[in-house]
Amino acid sequence: MAVPNFAEFVGRLVDAFGEQMEAVRPVDGLLWVKTRDGFLFAFLEDPNRISLEDVRRMFQEVGPAPARLVILAPSRLPLAIGAEVVQRGGTLVEGQRFLELARGLGLETYLGEEPRAVVPRDRGRLLPSAQQLDAAVGRAGDWMNWGVPALALRFYRQALQLKPEFTPAQVGVGRALLALGLREDADRTFNEVLVAHPTDVEARLGKASVLGALGDVPGEVRVYRALLTENADVPRVRAHLLAALLAERQWADAKKEVALMLRTTPDDPQLRFLLGVATAEGGNRGAGEREKQAARALGLTWEREKALCDHLGLEAPPPPAPGAPPPTAASAHRAPVRRGRSKAPSSSPPRKAPPRATSGRARKRK
Repeated sequence: MAVPNFAEFVGRLVDAFGEQMEAVRPVDGLLWVKTRDGFLFAFLEDPNRISLEDVRRMFQEVGPAPARLVILAPSRLPLAIGAEVVQRGGTLVEGQRFLELARGLGLETYLGEEPRAVVPRDRGRLLPSAQQLDAAVGRAGDWMNWGVPALALRFYRQALQLKPEFTPAQVGVGRALLALGLREDADRTFNEVLVAHPTDVEARLGKASVLGALGDVPGEVRVYRALLTENADVPRVRAHLLAALLAERQWADAKKEVALMLRTTPDDPQLRFLLGVATAEGGNRGAGEREKQAARALGLTWEREKALCDHLGLEAPPPPAPGAPPPTAASAHRAPVRRGRSKAPSSSPPRKAPPRATSGRARKRK
């Protein structure tokens, strides 16, 4: 897709980001924008003119932090080029994702489209500065949910320019940095928030995530347990704790946590399956298999079960035979579960993301 006045369009796009630019320069048909926090944004007017050598030069420019490279293009890059960017850890915003970015910033006229009416996210916020802050944080949250933390980071930083020391935006910066694999930067960000707000739950959860990403899972678990000691009625904290315990194969502790969560939602098929995994891996294979059968009877699909097994590094079950009836509650053992006050997180599927994200980031544990 050709964009008339591409250089002017890029300037407007960068302005809409609220970027603090360190340098802007054209490089062989590309427009490089380097920001003060060390990111390189490479805008491509014609994606067919980029070569693998161009991509390698971009990665050399950002040095040992490949996640700081973001390539943006109105049309899709050649497959081999795009794969090289993602595999090396950069972020690619191309085609439909690029158009969604432009539309979200009110620049659709550069794409030859009619301007759309801007609807404030919160109509009760009348001050323009408050509306701008809401818009920046909202865009950041959208791109974070869509799996493009490099763009989420830009909008969280824009929110901080509008309102310095705005805690939700500071925490958002930390989470975006962590999602990009920039763990030390994320750790510094969360530490800065905790100096000013030592009891902030989101910052403490972020700090726990950093500890886990750095391989300090015992430290991560300690943060979750401290939060639950202060307030046991925070479902997402228990969910984070369970994920950490499962990742570290601490089956006995994981079994206790999932059993607590099942007190409120005994018919949650995903939690029931995780109970079966923890029970089986803890040594009681028969009881664990019965719990898994109960999860299937409650509606756990083979596709979801395979995804859970892949995530936990376990062998996935063979697919069901064509035409085989699904398990029924009558054929599955249902372990008695006492009801209590603990709340469990929702097992509803994640929201659909309009533009699919493409990022080279992946969280790793020891």
